[in-house]
Amino acid sequence: MVDLIDTVGFIGLGNVGAKLAGSLVRNGIDTTVLDLEPAAMRPLLEAGARAGATAGEIAKDCDLVITCLPSPAICAEVLEGENGILAGITPGTVWAEMSTTDEAEVLRLGQRMLEAGGQPMDCPVSGGCHRAATGNIAIFAGGERATFERVLPVLTVLGRRILHTGPLGSASVLKVVTNYLATANLLTLCEALTVSSAAGMDLATAYEAIRLSSGNSFVHETESQVILNGSRNIDFTMDLVLKDIGLFQAVADRGGVPLDINPLMIEIMQDGARRYGERANSPSIIRRLEEASGQSVLASGFPAEMTDNEPEASGGEVPVRR
Repeated sequence: MVDLIDTVGFIGLGNVGAKLAGSLVRNGIDTTVLDLEPAAMRPLLEAGARAGATAGEIAKDCDLVITCLPSPAICAEVLEGENGILAGITPGTVWAEMSTTDEAEVLRLGQRMLEAGGQPMDCPVSGGCHRAATGNIAIFAGGERATFERVLPVLTVLGRRILHTGPLGSASVLKVVTNYLATANLLTLCEALTVSSAAGMDLATAYEAIRLSSGNSFVHETESQVILNGSRNIDFTMDLVLKDIGLFQAVADRGGVPLDINPLMIEIMQDGARRYGERANSPSIIRRLEEASGQSVLASGFPAEMTDNEPEASGGEVPVRR
């Protein structure tokens, strides 16, 4: 019989983490939360979550401990530091890393978790903050099949489409692969929209032309809208893009794959971070082209931020073709 997950601890309540934890609380799951910023915890506590004292206490008291943190180094500190998760882990406790992180680091920490009697998984999410808020985001899950089946009922509350990617670390690899593609989409759309503007095209019409064409993408249907609005607000910052495509580069380097495009993308995003700040929203990268060309890539009728209009529904596992 599979041991049920009755209690969940959630550590890290940033742009994505707070929304994921909100789905747990909203759906009545016994949830304990922890963040360095008390203000980030307050809405969840008011909604019915409990406050954790330390990561170690959460690990001792919960069946499943989720981390959603800005960097691999911070995650390592939360696991291995004083009063960290490893200090409180009990046999059978599951640790699910939902950050976008480094495969090698998640494997290292996963081994430490196994040695302490825990069950590690990497479970990064994809689809944007607006879909995290409604429980409709996609989740990649790497780890033992038995552990995956144990946590699947919780994952189907957090997300709509759940893909078991294989062993621990596989989800982290595939997540940085998809984030690399999303960044490539963003940068090519910036060029496409700026060239359309310079060619005298109506940009609302250009948006629709791309949307109807073979050049369409999820990134176009989301980030192009906030670019044209002028807010450039997608709740994802340049430093996070650089982290993700840097992790993709590390995967390529370990595999001996010489890349042409990603190193150039890193240079472009580094230049954007220098000009506009690391915490600037990633679609602000279009400003480089606007400034260089004298164009203003704006159009009326587009939203300042994305919202998910799809009704919240219980998720399920995505089958893999064999």
